[in-house]
Amino acid sequence: MNSPLANDGLTLTDAEFRMFAELIREHAGLDFNESSRFLLERRLARRIRELELGSVSAYHYHIRNGNSGSDELPNLIDELTTNETYFFREYSQLRALIDEIIEELQLDREKRGGRPITIWSAGCSSGEEPYSIAMLAREAGLKPGSDVHVYASDISRRMLRKARKGIYREASFRGTDPHLRDKYFIEKDRLWQISDDLKRDVDFIHLNLLDNSKIALLRTMDVILCRNVIIYFNIDTKCQVVRTFYEKLRPGGHLLLGHSESLINLSTSFELRHLRRDLVYRRPLPGMASEDPWNIAAAAAIARSDHDGIDK
Repeated sequence: MNSPLANDGLTLTDAEFRMFAELIREHAGLDFNESSRFLLERRLARRIRELELGSVSAYHYHIRNGNSGSDELPNLIDELTTNETYFFREYSQLRALIDEIIEELQLDREKRGGRPITIWSAGCSSGEEPYSIAMLAREAGLKPGSDVHVYASDISRRMLRKARKGIYREASFRGTDPHLRDKYFIEKDRLWQISDDLKRDVDFIHLNLLDNSKIALLRTMDVILCRNVIIYFNIDTKCQVVRTFYEKLRPGGHLLLGHSESLINLSTSFELRHLRRDLVYRRPLPGMASEDPWNIAAAAAIARSDHDGIDK
């Protein structure tokens, strides 16, 4: 019998490709098209080899109906997610968060009833982003827990285990001030272990951004960061996730996307805010809908997209 893994490779039929692409899209929102087909084939081959299954159909059956199938789909998602990140990535935006957004929120502390500022790092990967926020918050004199509370989530259990361990290689520090690394990390065997105090500043949770039942359990946030994540979703999934962020932000709360990401064609619910250091999105306060030119342009873009969809 011919193996689908001849020469350590795998070639999916068109039907198999559509079957797995739809399964992954439904579960995690990840969008695989013809341009990323080879990547999907390589990662599927790795899982099939590790499980010693003889065919693509056997692997699909294992996921859908096998005794451990419910555990295997997250393993496959782990193989498929991109986890490239480092501390203080897109630093100007993090400075805007600390120096402008949080500073402004601190001035309104009485209006919040003295509660801490809540920040959610959605799609945190191995933890560099939320730990960066925690370090900058401490450097700004903010007290963890009482002044600011950082939550972080990811769909990958493997990445969350790494984040909770807090052990990093040199590559994670390519944007880090050596002073901060020496202050908050301990070096051992060419690896860097984050301090226990800083580790306690971040609450990590396993969360699929498409799982509305679990997201409903989250508290509302003052700030949500979801940077360089939604670029891997198709437009329907992007719209769904952005709606979730809108619902989970308090009125006046801020959404920070990656510098290569935009809400154009996705939502007109947010207003674009021009800070000194960066551009961010904000959920408008009640009765304060913005006439910002961005909102007008976004509404026109969505209208054109909807019209094109009807024409097709």
